[in-house]
Order: sequence, then C-alpha cells, then structure tokens
Amino acid sequence: MTATQSNRDIFNRQLGDFLDQSPTPFHAVSSMSEMLLDAGFSPLAEAEDWSLQQGGKYFVTRNGSSLIAFVVGTDSLAEGGIRMAGAHTDSPCLMVKPQPELLNNQYYQLGVEVYGGALLNPWFDRDLSIAGRLIYSDKNDQLKQKLVNFNEPVAMIPSLAIHLDREANSGRKVNAQTDIPPILMQAQEKQDFQQLLRERFLSDDDQVMDYELCFYDVQQAATLGLKKEFFASARLDNLLSCFVATKALIDAQTDSTSLIVCNDHEEVGSVSSVGADGPFLESVVERLCQHNSEAATKSRVLGNSLLISCDNAHAVHPNFADKHDKGHSPLLNGGPVIKVNVKQRYATNAITASLFKQICAAVDVPVQTFVSRSDLGCGSTIGPMTSAKLGVPTLDVGIPQLAMHSCREVTGSADPRRLTAVLTHFFNLSGKLQVELESD
Repeated sequence: MTATQSNRDIFNRQLGDFLDQSPTPFHAVSSMSEMLLDAGFSPLAEAEDWSLQQGGKYFVTRNGSSLIAFVVGTDSLAEGGIRMAGAHTDSPCLMVKPQPELLNNQYYQLGVEVYGGALLNPWFDRDLSIAGRLIYSDKNDQLKQKLVNFNEPVAMIPSLAIHLDREANSGRKVNAQTDIPPILMQAQEKQDFQQLLRERFLSDDDQVMDYELCFYDVQQAATLGLKKEFFASARLDNLLSCFVATKALIDAQTDSTSLIVCNDHEEVGSVSSVGADGPFLESVVERLCQHNSEAATKSRVLGNSLLISCDNAHAVHPNFADKHDKGHSPLLNGGPVIKVNVKQRYATNAITASLFKQICAAVDVPVQTFVSRSDLGCGSTIGPMTSAKLGVPTLDVGIPQLAMHSCREVTGSADPRRLTAVLTHFFNLSGKLQVELESD
C-alpha cells in the first residue's frame, strides 16, 4: 500500500464514522461541533454579543440543524474579503408524521412523509432505524430538547412479492401514502408512539411534547470495489461536503478570514430561517464586518469574497450514459466537478470557474465539468440563492457520485480527500482573489 492510499483510507474511515454518527441534520451539526471544539474553535450564541479576536476560531449554530464556523483572519477584511465554502446538512428521507400510528392486519406501522426528492424504491427491504430531535417537558414543566437515536434496526418496508405484482420489474410505481409506512412490530392494538419514545429515551417524570424524527438505513459506510476505488454510504449528498468543508477549515493555517456555512432545508427549497434563502449567513457576515477594526462595509467585503458552494455532482452511470451530455460526463475518482448551467441553477461563471481551476492546479487535483443535456433539467444548490442574496461571487462544485438521493449512494474513494486539499488551499490564500481586466 502506498502512502497516498494509506492517507486516503485513514481519511475515509474518518468520513465514514462521521456519516454513521449523523443520521439527521441535528446529529450532523452535533458531529461537526465536536470536530470544531476538538480543534480549538469556540462556540458562540446568536442571542449574545460577540467579542471576536483576530486569529480567533469560532462557530455558531441555528436550530441545531445549521452551522457556520469561521476564522477571523489577520489580513485586511476589506481588501481580501472572506473565503467561504457552503454545503447543506439535510438529505432526502422518510419523516415520521405527528400522529403516525397505524395498525393493519396486526402490524404496527408509522405513517411517514417524504422529505425532499427521495428515490423511494431503495427504501424497501432495508434494516431501518429512527433518529432525530425530541422536545419534552420535565417534572418542573421546563421544555428541553435532546437528540435521540434508536441505534438498531427497528423497522422495515417489505417489498410485495413478485407473484402478487407481476409488473414489479416493468412498471412499478410507489405511492408515498400507502406503500411505504414502515412496519415496527406485530401488535393486537395500536400503540402510542409518544409513549414508546418516553419509555425509550426519557424518565418517568418527563412528557413528550413534539419531535422531528426520520427513518434511516442502519448499514454503515464502506469502501468497496476490487481495487477499493468506491465509497458507499447514506447521506453522501450532502454530508460528505459538510465533513470536507469542516475538515478543510480545521486543517487550514490561514491569515485570511475564512468561513464554512452548512444550511438545513436545501432539499426542500431552502426557504426557512436556517436555509440558504434565510438570513443566517448574512447576519454572521454583518457581525464580522462590525467587529472589524477597518469598519469595512459589507458590500466591499462581499465584493472581494468568494463562495465555493459544494454539493455533489452527477457522475456518468455506465448503464445510462445517454443521460449525460457526451462532453460533460464526470467520472468517479476524476476529481471535483465544476457545475455550470446557463439558467443559473448553478452560480458558476467563467471567472469563478477559472479561480477554482487555478486553486486545484496548485494542489495537483484534476477538475471535471458538468452541464446537463440540453433536453433535461438539472437540480440546484445553495449557490445561486446565496449569491443572489449576498451579491458574493460564487461557483458550484461537487464530488461526482452515483445513486444520488437513494438511501445508499456511491462516490469515488479518492475524491473526498482531494476536495479537502483544494478547500484547505483556498482558505490559506492571502490577498484579493480577482481576474484582472485587460485594457486596450
């Protein structure tokens, strides 16, 4: 084994542990917070005054599901702007409904609502567990919250036997209301789900008030392939980018003000107080400007900044290669992908793409480009809305992956560490990032 392979394997074990420990956005933010605390970052509270020091390292969370971490650089904020990397903490999943209890033919089931654009077929015949956030009232009527995780298989969604559905392999459709309520146990009568939660996670004096819970596949992340060239896990879109951005900020030895933002609710449109279309990032940028000794204006700082929006890209599928534009078919382990769309579903332009290519070249990382077929639409990211909201130069990039929005996704085992190296170098750059205009 070469040193490069050894470093890759160590990195991917850390990535796998992070993914396994982060079944929900709340757990992901908790995991990132632990990483940052261990690296010497100090937690901040939005409701309190901030006393920021040059060279200081800080992070702040909102709703327990979105996080911003930053290093206050010693370089000029007005001249150099902020080096920013963005990602999102949420993934498509099956959310437990508020009154979910179902009893059908002595099977106790829970009603679920599909969160985001999930591929539903892969959820069948999986070992499922439940995790999320629980709000409860203690014996003093004090409202409290805690992260909960059953941490074991407690449910399944069995497929209907092909003998009873002869069209299963040719025309099967999944009804999100009737076909996917998971089975938890056999029962003679309907069980109170909140009571089950109280017995599992709370004391006798506590009362469940509400929850945000989802099902997840318990299969752990794994490296696979005859040459160990693939990495598979749940929630690669987009916890992979959250981990990479956090690791890069921790590894950076930067004199520039550098920041990562990991928003919730991207998969459902980002329109929330914690989403990219909300005020979280803008409020942090304003406070950075306020605490700057130069009294730098926000518009000047953002004009000299750059945001790299990191959200995984579509790798070409060997069985469906015609779904890609022939000139833009990213490969696993081919390096990070610059995502381009003329309708501005991605925020990349020629200037921001060129800056990214230059950064990649400096750390010897290959670059790919993705453009959708002209007769197919594409997804979007936090990039365009953040760019439009703040006026910050932005580009969209991502690690290429297969099976996007499945409950188990696949990427190349070499690419996550590569993107970490690129972002680390990006944070370490000093001075203004710009492309000079040639005069006549």
